[in-house]
Amino acid sequence: MKTLYSLTGNSQKLDGGAMFGNAPKGMWQKWIEVDEHNRIDLACRCLLVKETLENGEQRNILFEVGIGAFFEPKMKHRFGVVETEHVLLNSLDAIGLKHTDIDVLVLSHLHFDHIGGLLSQWQEGKESELLFPNASILVGKKAWERALNPHFRDRASFIPALMELLKNRGNLHIVDSEIHQILGDDYRFHISDGHTPGMMLAEISMPDGPIVFCADLIPGVPWVHLPITMGYDRFAEKLIDEKQSLLADLLARNGRLFFTHDAKIACGKLAMNDKGKYCLSNSLVELSGLTN
Repeated sequence: MKTLYSLTGNSQKLDGGAMFGNAPKGMWQKWIEVDEHNRIDLACRCLLVKETLENGEQRNILFEVGIGAFFEPKMKHRFGVVETEHVLLNSLDAIGLKHTDIDVLVLSHLHFDHIGGLLSQWQEGKESELLFPNASILVGKKAWERALNPHFRDRASFIPALMELLKNRGNLHIVDSEIHQILGDDYRFHISDGHTPGMMLAEISMPDGPIVFCADLIPGVPWVHLPITMGYDRFAEKLIDEKQSLLADLLARNGRLFFTHDAKIACGKLAMNDKGKYCLSNSLVELSGLTN
């Protein structure tokens, strides 16, 4: 049996134009609130699966860790991180867990807003430490290689010191297949290269239809619309093709989408409106104990 929870991590405020790529502000400001600095609110939401295996054993699987609180104050301000404390640790505590209780940690890719939560909260004069010591960490092969050898355009998106810590960690697993033995057949990966090479979108099997952790392929509800991409995406046309393929597949299988960056909506069932455009039905602000 699986029980699913959406967990809040540290939030951000980022430039709306960057988040909506070549879509004009006159369009995207109808979908989302913008502040006086042209910034929009973004979540760094994580997905927790509490699972009871066939042998009766329990395990906790966490999909991503958000941006965390590792930035020193100047960088925290630059990247619009709102909270000073490590919010994900508080969210885990609220459901009776510590970071040490996580058995498997799945990282879609290695941009700092998706893995910064691996590090402890910034303290002046003290190096951040690697958290989640008991978790087997899964990351895609191409995403790992990209983080080790980034392009000039995106190298600022990675944390070299964290990569070194992960290199020296004995329970890091590089994924190069659709299914990994640590997770088992109830979990599979869709690989996407449009945002960054080798991003893994985890699909979780549920009796009433799968749930896909959309990562940065579809960061929130407005990006369900096929033409909408981010300025941060490396290959926008490729991303649109990947999104179209995934959504067509999920619509046929009664699928749901889980959003990491949407400030208001955690999850929703995929649908198609009367104009033939993808949309959501039965949107949920949070998942709090969704079971199969």
